[in-house]
Amino acid sequence: MPETSAQRALAVSLGARSDAELARLLAERQVSPSVTWRDMFDVAEALLEPASIARALPALTRPEAVALLAGLDGRPATGTARDDLVSRALIAEDGLPFPRTAEVVREALPHGIPDAVTPASVPAAVETAAASEAAFTYAASVADILMQTLEAPLGRIGSGSLGATERRRLVDSGAVSTAADADLLVGLAADSGLLGSNDRAWLVSPAGREWLRLPTLERWQRTAVALRDALPRAYRSADGGWIPVEQWAGATPFDPEGPDRAALWTGRLQRWGLLDAAGRTAPWAEPLARGGDVDTSALRELLPPEVDRVYLQNDLTAIAPGPLAPHLDVRLRSMAVRESRAQASSYRFSATSIGAAITAGETAESLREFLTGISLTGLPQPLAYVIERTSAEHGRVRVMSDPATHLTRVVTDDETLLRSMEIDQSLRSIALSRTDDDELVSHVSSDVVFWALTDAHYPAVAVDADGRPRALERAKLAADAQPAPDPVDTYGDLLERLRKGVGDSDAAWLERELDQAVRARAVIDVTVRLPDGSARVFRLEATGLGGGRLRGRDRGADVERTLPLSHIDGVTPVD
Repeated sequence: MPETSAQRALAVSLGARSDAELARLLAERQVSPSVTWRDMFDVAEALLEPASIARALPALTRPEAVALLAGLDGRPATGTARDDLVSRALIAEDGLPFPRTAEVVREALPHGIPDAVTPASVPAAVETAAASEAAFTYAASVADILMQTLEAPLGRIGSGSLGATERRRLVDSGAVSTAADADLLVGLAADSGLLGSNDRAWLVSPAGREWLRLPTLERWQRTAVALRDALPRAYRSADGGWIPVEQWAGATPFDPEGPDRAALWTGRLQRWGLLDAAGRTAPWAEPLARGGDVDTSALRELLPPEVDRVYLQNDLTAIAPGPLAPHLDVRLRSMAVRESRAQASSYRFSATSIGAAITAGETAESLREFLTGISLTGLPQPLAYVIERTSAEHGRVRVMSDPATHLTRVVTDDETLLRSMEIDQSLRSIALSRTDDDELVSHVSSDVVFWALTDAHYPAVAVDADGRPRALERAKLAADAQPAPDPVDTYGDLLERLRKGVGDSDAAWLERELDQAVRARAVIDVTVRLPDGSARVFRLEATGLGGGRLRGRDRGADVERTLPLSHIDGVTPVD
């Protein structure tokens, strides 16, 4: 197919598409919405540029790439591969590649598509046990990462990846064992919706906060399904599962990053216990790989049972005799520091950790009730004493909102504390001022005042209008994920302009050919329809176009001719 014919065929095809189909194509080709294209011929010309075609190739799956290469040998693409390649403006309606597409494909894969590599087999029984252990271990690691992120967001560098300082922080805290695992598991949590991001940091998402309170098996199941659904298109099978993992490295033949991406996703699914070390699907994940739901019954038998009781000891520690139920672990860690993580974890209480729990809304009563309810050994006297002493200390500064004045009130019976807060330079940002009632007031919201006092190590507690302590959530969560903008909205103005440019496609194409000939001062054969119905061919050197007429020098008669466009039936370039 000649290049000009290809442009025309593509332009006609584009004009027949819906706005949604056309907008999706423009988005895939990374077209700027502000381009100055006038009609579909401009679109076709731009989409057939080698650079534009090259941007489309990495997204192709292996079957699509095979169909595209077969077209180079004159074998048209068929079925779903043909439909997808047509929709991506890489082949014509007859299933064969456009000439420019063929050129780019030959340059990108001069030796064809390489074969996929099949890994060596590993004994199934050993790998099944290892996969179940990975499922338990890394579910706990992701939970630890989320807990760390609730305390302080994970910083990102310019490329969007985890910063070196944050990798070290996760390793030092015991959340992960290596920096590589930090990167892999943060990416896993992000792609499964547990973490969200802003420009500078990873934050726990609302879904991630809810996930932390789920039982381990439900945590694992939700994330397993989310990971399957987040797999790149090239790895997905027609039934909604995934293709054999040994095919992933070659699943996107035109993408130079394909093998690295395959290794990344293989590592994620191996960490989550969906694949074994050989890349084979674990028994409990086989339904998931076929497009169904995960089989938790097969995995449940291999996971250590969770416990809901701990041993509270006189040395202010708590020992869990097995994996502690996640909702209990999360709450216990709000009032104690976990010292070790294993199937039997240990936690240590202190005045500081108890104070942090009270700051977050716990009371002496709620702490005693919770700890007594999960203890196999009652509430030891030393721990009860720390709770009572810390609670009494923390209640000395009360922070509340005054509905009448819309001011924040800071109240304490300790004159020394009152005077200290009044003159403390670290509290300048909340602008505390003393009233005649020996209280401090601020125009800043009560939550901000409370956290400012807490950061300055004052024993503050937030209370409601009735004087009851109220819980405050300091952790900043990621905003709920917003759906991707509709390409039709993004390209709305451009699409409207292109639609207006659609008229008589034959006339528009003729004028475009003539315009290009004039710009190149090309010699063309022009077929003109005469008044008597006959046709005559003039060989002209095109010199001008305007006012509905073509001007050119007749090469045969050596005269200047002016021909009405309405009488021109065809144009043929002269080599």
